[in-house]
Amino acid sequence: MSAEQPKHTNHLVDASSPYLLQHAHNPVDWYSWGEEALGAAREQDKLILLSIGYSACHWCHVMEHESFEDEETAKLMNENFINIKVDREERPDLDAIYMNFVQMTTGSGGWPLTVFLNPDQVPLYGGTYFPPEDYYGRPGFKRVLKSLAEAYRNRRHELEKNREETIQRLKQTAQWSTREGQLDEKLMQDSYSKLLHAFDNRHGGFGGSPKFPSAMALAFLLRYYKRTGTGAALDMVKLSLDEMARGGIYDQLGGGFHRYSVDERWLAPHFEKMLYDNAVLSRVYLEAYQVTGNPYYREIVRETLGYVQREMTDPAGGFYCAQDADSEGEEGKFYVWAPSEVEAVLGKEDAKIFDEYYDVTSSGNFEGKNILHHRMELKGLSKFMEMSPEESKKRLDQARRKLLKAREERIKPGLDDKCLAAWNGMMLTAFAEAAFALNEATFLETALGNAEFLTSKMLVEGRLVRSWKQGKAQLNAYLEDYALVIEGLLATYQACGDVRWLEHARRLMQLQFDLFRDEQNGDFYFTSSDHESLLVRQKEYMDNATPSGNSVSCLNLLRLALLVGKKDYRDRAERMLRQVSGVLSEYPLAFAYWLQALDFLFGPVQEIAVVGEASERAALLQPVRRRFFPNKVLAVMETADTELGQKIPLLQDKATIDSRATVYVCQNYTCQKPATTPEEVEQALRG
Repeated sequence: MSAEQPKHTNHLVDASSPYLLQHAHNPVDWYSWGEEALGAAREQDKLILLSIGYSACHWCHVMEHESFEDEETAKLMNENFINIKVDREERPDLDAIYMNFVQMTTGSGGWPLTVFLNPDQVPLYGGTYFPPEDYYGRPGFKRVLKSLAEAYRNRRHELEKNREETIQRLKQTAQWSTREGQLDEKLMQDSYSKLLHAFDNRHGGFGGSPKFPSAMALAFLLRYYKRTGTGAALDMVKLSLDEMARGGIYDQLGGGFHRYSVDERWLAPHFEKMLYDNAVLSRVYLEAYQVTGNPYYREIVRETLGYVQREMTDPAGGFYCAQDADSEGEEGKFYVWAPSEVEAVLGKEDAKIFDEYYDVTSSGNFEGKNILHHRMELKGLSKFMEMSPEESKKRLDQARRKLLKAREERIKPGLDDKCLAAWNGMMLTAFAEAAFALNEATFLETALGNAEFLTSKMLVEGRLVRSWKQGKAQLNAYLEDYALVIEGLLATYQACGDVRWLEHARRLMQLQFDLFRDEQNGDFYFTSSDHESLLVRQKEYMDNATPSGNSVSCLNLLRLALLVGKKDYRDRAERMLRQVSGVLSEYPLAFAYWLQALDFLFGPVQEIAVVGEASERAALLQPVRRRFFPNKVLAVMETADTELGQKIPLLQDKATIDSRATVYVCQNYTCQKPATTPEEVEQALRG
């Protein structure tokens, strides 16, 4: 059989998801989730074997190689089951339902997710990774397949005896019992205390290994520091950001962060790079730069967003999902170095400098090679090399550029080049906020390109879609898609002043109400009212690797309430916060974005209106750019416009003074006098 003609081809061959396409030539007769597969299960009266993963998942690749590419295993699967493969990133609704089941029945979860369902989609048995044969307490996959097939044929009543209980428990989990409490500022103090208790005072971050960046919790701590002046809150942020940026979790050559660290000191990452991690991390580094003025944080922002521009941006303007951990079948191979490889690129003298700074040794720190990281300050390197700090930095920067160029010749990790609306919205916010704070034209250009992409390619007949790849837009969007795209569009409006982005955000907010709102409780379902019927209809409250659609919606409503003058938006947001107030301070790591919304609710909020030409606004807004104002709304217009003032109350009756660009600053229902110079703006911001 030639390379052009694979031995096997299944139903996934026409999929758009890179993850599904990876399995299109398995001997397993895979289906995508849909009526064809579900109907086949009913007609043939077979169990469904549901396998959920994503393209950058290392253990998903392992299970594919061990089991799904194995002819004997595939024969068992094809004869006894209808086999459905799902990309969790495209179908988070399915992933949430069946992950809840596995967590309920086994006490843990993760990917690959392997669940066996009856033809009515009710889960009967599940787990995560199964080895091909019994291994260290894990049952072998072939044994699981044979046991379940036999039980379904001969002892079905035993297999399905807990069916109704399973459905009821999943429904309870889907709605998630929120707990109301007292909505006051003490919630933030108690949340801070919980985070302080969980903090790693040596390496930064929270908990032990594996360690995740927890960017949203760090962003809350910055807000808590601004609100209270508590120095320990800022110290927690600085230690965490410093240690991550120096560690192996950060790509020291190419910029951008890996998914998480397998150790507590940020050295050895799980090497996949996810778009959403780099969105939330670049935002918190940007905010830390505004708070501290530390240029190192600004450098990390520029490198991270530069990485996204270089490697993760489609020509159409969308942002790709992820890069794999593996290349050439080995995790991390693309990123690690031997001393001889460094010397071959840099020469002996520069390699000595580089190796000293980035801890490159002959013994290595990762399977005989080296994950680049540094704990040394430039002062220490300068002393060691007997040169000035400026010369040390220059030599290091040159070395990094050379090694990055050399690394480009290696076989790259796989790229998941689909674009998801929610993750694009997150990265749009990061670029727009960086464009404004750093006054970077290239970041604004990228943000505008992505905003155009989202409002043209990913809006189909006025509705958002979830996924886009190579011109094909598909799948109903979820709550998180609407919420995070709205957030990105609001950030874009505030970065450039083009009111059409605000108008898009308003229209999508109304559509979100129409499609997702729970009238009784005032919050939002995860799926739209016209979504396909699934076992349960989920709600999502907890902030995980990405913020929940409800927490982002809460913050969006608070911003829009001020921008477009809708008090009922604020009332809805306050009601949503009240619903979760009983758990906020109990689990601050799981509700960190809600805590940011709570901080906005209690204010103070800076309401800033600016009137004038774009060329004049840039310098005039510099005091706003460089200061940390997480709770601000910024309204912009070129010239006095009565119609625009009616749409955006902050702009009502605002005009330039003496034909000069003018800034109006209000806070706590009190406005400062109009400002026409940066010095006057600075004074107005101080109130």
